[in-house]
Amino acid sequence: MKGHTLIKNAKIVNEGKIVEGDILIGDDIIIEIDSSISVKSADMTVIDAEGNYVLPGMIDDQVHFREPGLTHKANIETESKAALAGGITSFIEMPNTNPQTTTVEKLEEKFEIAAKSSHANYSFMFGGTNDNLDEILKVDSKTVAGLKLFLGSSTGNMLVDDPAVLEKIFSSTNMVISVHCEDEGTIRENMAKYKAEYGDDIPMELHPIIRSEEACYLSSSRAIELAKKTGARLHVFHLSTGKETHLFTNKIPLEEKKITSEVCIHHLWFSDEDYKKKGSHIKWNPAVKTAKDRDELLKALLDDRIDVIATDHAPHTLEEKSNPYTSAPSGGPLVQHALVALLEMHHQGKISIEKIVEKACHNPAKLFDVEKRGYVKEGYYADLVIVDLNSPWTVNKDNILYKCGWSPFEGNTFKSRITHTLLNGQLVYNNFKVLDVKAGRRLTFNR
Repeated sequence: MKGHTLIKNAKIVNEGKIVEGDILIGDDIIIEIDSSISVKSADMTVIDAEGNYVLPGMIDDQVHFREPGLTHKANIETESKAALAGGITSFIEMPNTNPQTTTVEKLEEKFEIAAKSSHANYSFMFGGTNDNLDEILKVDSKTVAGLKLFLGSSTGNMLVDDPAVLEKIFSSTNMVISVHCEDEGTIRENMAKYKAEYGDDIPMELHPIIRSEEACYLSSSRAIELAKKTGARLHVFHLSTGKETHLFTNKIPLEEKKITSEVCIHHLWFSDEDYKKKGSHIKWNPAVKTAKDRDELLKALLDDRIDVIATDHAPHTLEEKSNPYTSAPSGGPLVQHALVALLEMHHQGKISIEKIVEKACHNPAKLFDVEKRGYVKEGYYADLVIVDLNSPWTVNKDNILYKCGWSPFEGNTFKSRITHTLLNGQLVYNNFKVLDVKAGRRLTFNR
């Protein structure tokens, strides 16, 4: 039974249930799940889960790994390792690199980089601009995760602000169109007002006033209107306001939804009360807003108006982050700490483990038609994470794996620890150590 791995004594979390049992993996596939599976031979690898939880690996539908062109902040190798340490086994990376991923040629170059250096499973989004519709139409939706449009400018400025172009894109593609929604006019007006008052040194706590609730709602409601008009398949990234949650429905199952949404870890964890202490380390676009917004986002996640949890992992160097407000970039690293933060919310009684798995594993797989991943099921790839819910540890510089070397969670003690990550049947992470095993593969899609 060489090439076989047996996980014993697990609490298996899958499709709304927790079942105690064993998991037999043959090469890269889960071949059997049963209440008790015996060790078949001496050369079989056995992992005793010791009553800990086994979850499907998370599928993070929104990361910025900064390669090519911005590799002083991060690269695919460093960040994919951090992802495995955080229980994220598959990622979908964004197009605002340098050069931007707005031609098929540049997209293929990124796939080539990932094939050599990614430690996790990978795919990419193709970027839309005001003038690349011809390239968008060349993209094969069977081989790429989807299309990303920035309807508000963010890092890398790929703003699509021509209404005629937007309508053409929405009408022309059957790919999932993922959008960053913030209204540019509103933000520019707010920025001018505060710049006149403070110069470049605007207090960080004004970030959610500049990139306001109104800016988010205006943009996301327009995108939804356009999707309804054109029949496009729309996915709204990183909701940050309670007001926006009312634009989405829970009346139909995810498989039937044409318009879906996502919330990120930072919008579920932080609030505007944290700016005084954390400053630019929690400066994201869209901005972290009020505690009331945070509560409403969680409520919408739990009642299925919000479909997916992601990270929007977007590292910058500490040097860049220490600039004054107008030049401190937005975004922060998150892949290593997303799952333990969600499990901390579970400890706080805010969310069940089954719901975490639904939103961070099952639903991204459904939404993007990811083939044979996102579940603990026979016949599926063995992307698995073992978590000990009672093994506290504290985030500090010594255990941060991001290339940028910092985390907005520094100093936080999490009750839960990821003990093992398996990727395509291979053990790739074990107790704070990413193993020197490259098992990452390009994601495939059932389309």
